[in-house]
Amino acid sequence: MFSIGEFAGLGRVSVRMLRHYDAIGLIRPAHVDPHSGYRFYTAVQLRLLNRVTALKDLGFSLQQVQTLIDEKLDSQELRGMLRLRRAELAARMEQDTARLAQVDARLRMIESEGHMDTGDVVLKSVPALRVAMLEATATSYDDPSSITENLSPLYPRLMELMEKHGVAMTGPPIAYYLPAPTRPGDETITVHAAFPIGDATVPANAGFDAVVLPAVEQAATAVHHGSMAEAFRTGQKIANWIDDNGYRAAGPGFAVEIYLDCPPDDFDKWVTEMQVPVRIATGN
Repeated sequence: MFSIGEFAGLGRVSVRMLRHYDAIGLIRPAHVDPHSGYRFYTAVQLRLLNRVTALKDLGFSLQQVQTLIDEKLDSQELRGMLRLRRAELAARMEQDTARLAQVDARLRMIESEGHMDTGDVVLKSVPALRVAMLEATATSYDDPSSITENLSPLYPRLMELMEKHGVAMTGPPIAYYLPAPTRPGDETITVHAAFPIGDATVPANAGFDAVVLPAVEQAATAVHHGSMAEAFRTGQKIANWIDDNGYRAAGPGFAVEIYLDCPPDDFDKWVTEMQVPVRIATGN
């Protein structure tokens, strides 16, 4: 047998926590000395302690842990729950890492305020373009995780469908966004993944749409280098140019993104042209 201190060390928990588990009837000592009151535990009880700790890490309350223990949760069930929790934590870490990158990028943006060069913003016309397109719904244009989660899977699916029906792409991938509110104050948008296809024949049952993106008479454009997580920096540059040169955004102001170079394993090397349709501001 092991003293409570020894058992706590072996189980990597605190003595205080073991005393609490005893008090609520979750893990009772195997033996309590009637004279000294000292608690003693066996090695077998480490199995129970491991289950209690694992279930706590899954986010269950001690009352819920007690219920699950009483239901004699077997090892296979516990492993399944732990794997699910691990996947959830990994996804949360990925989201937190993306948010941290966003915070860092915003800080760099703030530090560069007043010193932003808009000399590489180009005003140009954009011809009409026929594309193959799939769409999905995202919660908001300013929610990068929602955009990525909904937009990214569309491209491989679209490529697979195009290959299946013998429709060849004639240019780089494109993303564009349209507001799709369902109620007042709703910022839901549709995200569109597209590939230029020229005049290729698209069967009715292709599983994707063939649409024509209308010509844009004037668009303020700039090339963004690096991850799209920092695309707002180039968006800010375009916005400054629009304001400084007497233009207004035409439409909702969402940039069309042309992915000129997008190595899948190195987002920092992406090259993306961003296009914002504009019009002359009233009175200018």
